[in-house]
Amino acid sequence: MPRAVITATLILATALTIRAQQPTFRTTVDLVHFGVSVVDKQGKPVTGLKAEDFQVLEGGKPQVLKHFTAGEPEAAPPLHLGLLLDTSGSMSADIKDARSAAVKFVNALDHAADVTLVDFDTEVRVARFGPNDYPRLVERIRGRRPDGWTALYDAIGVYLNGAQSQDGQKVLILYTDGGDTRSSLTFADMLNLCKASDVTVYTIGYMEHQGSGRMQQRSELERVAALTGGQAYFPGVAKDLDGVFDKIEQELSARYSLGYVSTNLRTDGAWRGVEIKLLRPELKGVKLRTRSGYFAPYKPSSQ
Repeated sequence: MPRAVITATLILATALTIRAQQPTFRTTVDLVHFGVSVVDKQGKPVTGLKAEDFQVLEGGKPQVLKHFTAGEPEAAPPLHLGLLLDTSGSMSADIKDARSAAVKFVNALDHAADVTLVDFDTEVRVARFGPNDYPRLVERIRGRRPDGWTALYDAIGVYLNGAQSQDGQKVLILYTDGGDTRSSLTFADMLNLCKASDVTVYTIGYMEHQGSGRMQQRSELERVAALTGGQAYFPGVAKDLDGVFDKIEQELSARYSLGYVSTNLRTDGAWRGVEIKLLRPELKGVKLRTRSGYFAPYKPSSQ
C-alpha cells in the first residue's frame, strides 16, 4: 500500500483528536490564541495598532485580552512554520524557481522555532528541522526530483496531523501547480481537518499549465486560505514567486497575536464562533484576516 494511503488512514482516525484540541499556547494559563493580519487596500500590512484597537467576541460575548503582541516575534508565541512543496511530475519545468523562492523565504524567517517540510507527489514525505538544521533543510528542498502524481489533500492532512502537538503559532505555506490527482482524503475531508486545526494556511497556486480544471483548483486553494485566515496567491509566471513569498514574509512579520481566556467554561468539544473587530473607524478599506473560530476542549462526561 502506498505510504500516502497509509498516512491518510491514520489522519482520518485521529481527526476527532484534532477537533477536540483547543488552539492554545501555553503560558501560566491556557489562552485561546488567534493570529491576526491587518492589511490596507494595497495588501500591505497595517502596523502600529494596539490592544485597545481590537474587540474579540466569542459567541457574541466580549472577551478580555490577556496577551497581545504587534509584530514582535520575540514576544509572540513561537512560530512553527510548515512548507508544503509540490514535487509531482508536472513541476519539472518550474521546480527550480519554486525551490529558490522557498529557500529565500525560509532564510528570511529566521525567528521561526522550526520548519516542517512536506514534499509530495504520489507519496507524502515529512521532516521537521530546527534552526541549526537549516543546511539540511535547504538540501532537502533542492534534492527531490519531480515525478509522479499529486497527493495534495493527503499532504495537507499529514502536516496538520503532525502540527496538532505543537503549541504556538502555526503557519503553513502551500505551493502547488495543479489540482489533486492521487489522495485518499477528499477535499471535504481535508477542509474539515483545516477547520479543526489552528493552522493558518497561505496557498500559492501556479496554474499556468492547467487546462479546464483551473478554476476549480483555484477555488479550492482560495477556500482553504479563507477558512484558516490566510491568503491565496496566483502568480502569473514562476519567476513571480519571489515576490509572493516576500509578501507573505512581510505579513507574518507584522502579524498581531491575540490571546484570551474564554468565558465559556464548557468542555463539550463544540464549535465556537469568534469575531475579531477593529475599533478604528478611520481605517477605511482595511481588511482583517483571521480564523472564524475554534473547537472547544472536550472532556467526556463522568456519568
